[in-house]
Amino acid sequence: MFPEAVYVERRRRLREHVGSGVLLFLGNELSPINYDDNCFPFRQDSSFLYYFGLDEPGLAAVIDVDSETECVFGNDLTVEEIVWTGPQPPLREKCGKIGVAETAPPGELEAVLKGRKVHFLPQYQGANILKIHRLLGLSPRVIHEHVSEPLIRAVVAQRSVKSLEEIEQIEAALEISYQMQTEAMRLARPDVVEREVAAAMQAIALSQGVQLAFPTIFSVHGETLHNLDSGNVMRAGDMAVNDSGAESPLRYASDVTRTIPVGGKFSPKQHEVYSIVLHAQTRAIAAIKPSVEFREIHRLACVALTAGLRDLGLVKGDVEEAVKAGAHTLFFQCGLGHMMGLDVHDMQGLGEDRVGYTDEIKRSNDFGWGSLRLAKAVEPGFVVTVEPGVYFIPALIDRWQAERKLDQFINYDAVEEYRHFGGVRIEDDVLVTADGCRLLGTPIPKTVEEVEALASA
Repeated sequence: MFPEAVYVERRRRLREHVGSGVLLFLGNELSPINYDDNCFPFRQDSSFLYYFGLDEPGLAAVIDVDSETECVFGNDLTVEEIVWTGPQPPLREKCGKIGVAETAPPGELEAVLKGRKVHFLPQYQGANILKIHRLLGLSPRVIHEHVSEPLIRAVVAQRSVKSLEEIEQIEAALEISYQMQTEAMRLARPDVVEREVAAAMQAIALSQGVQLAFPTIFSVHGETLHNLDSGNVMRAGDMAVNDSGAESPLRYASDVTRTIPVGGKFSPKQHEVYSIVLHAQTRAIAAIKPSVEFREIHRLACVALTAGLRDLGLVKGDVEEAVKAGAHTLFFQCGLGHMMGLDVHDMQGLGEDRVGYTDEIKRSNDFGWGSLRLAKAVEPGFVVTVEPGVYFIPALIDRWQAERKLDQFINYDAVEEYRHFGGVRIEDDVLVTADGCRLLGTPIPKTVEEVEALASA
């Protein structure tokens, strides 16, 4: 965990932003796979980790804003439990490392909350929804209506700006990503099954005592944006999209995508599309600086992608007008990126619109634009992903062509030649600085020449 002073200061700042009442933080419980003693790997709630740093199940904590006191609720291990787990320091000793002097058994939490104004965050684990029901008497069906907007806003504002210690953790996760991505480039060979590469990457993370930040996307069907199927046998001439990431020892995430030519060489068509995506990413990263709205950076990437596709003859007419009409969304259906930190989509559990939008900047309902996870202006300390792509989705092409949708901008005859092309995505993690931005982590090969050299080594 971080030094004690880090957690003390985080909680102090939070108290200042929420004027009164009790702030309730529920840690996560173990989640059984098929029976109580056989559980999924434990992952602590990220906001609990941020303010209390204790990465173990069965805990809750309160910050009493009115009395300026704090307490962590949990049980010490019994002798019977120690038989199975081995000895553990008592909870009071652990809490001393995060600057919390008071501890209590879980059974005392309900009395502490009774009759008080209780602020709590959105809940995503069924066990914690039921805890809120028991503690506060709220029906599970309406708990989401009683979350605390002041607490959510305060947590989002605080967690959005990463400290130097947090940046170090993200870069530690990115060092593991470097190993994972470069190993994947070496392993992506004809007649290899996708899952063999995915397993090798997960082994790298596990061997360093950490978990994956999210399930790995490694597929020659890169046109499916979140393709978790990894059963294909790779063939010469395929391209594999590798979207993967690891957690650091303190649970901060990395999220990197590379597109790999199976067999070591891009075909001429693949080279052209890859270069278009790389140019769009380079242009987008160069545009990132404080107070620039991310939706404008997204638009710049869309213009760059569309201009490149026009050069290939897939798009026609004025590029700016084509983007304004949404013609680019036949090829780029998602947003350019998202916030990243303790969660790979940072704080998405608190509400994507609360994290990526403002009272003035609202989410669009238009196809493609509505998928932007982040639209508001970026500020120093934000960590964002930048991940443009070009995807040829046969079902989408068929639908648009049948409707003659935007055919004043799209050359469907030319698009047909790319029906089975697949997809290309390139993604890096970027820190917004006082005067611009910087790429985080050791640079992972991404030029055509760099990727081909490693993929053919």
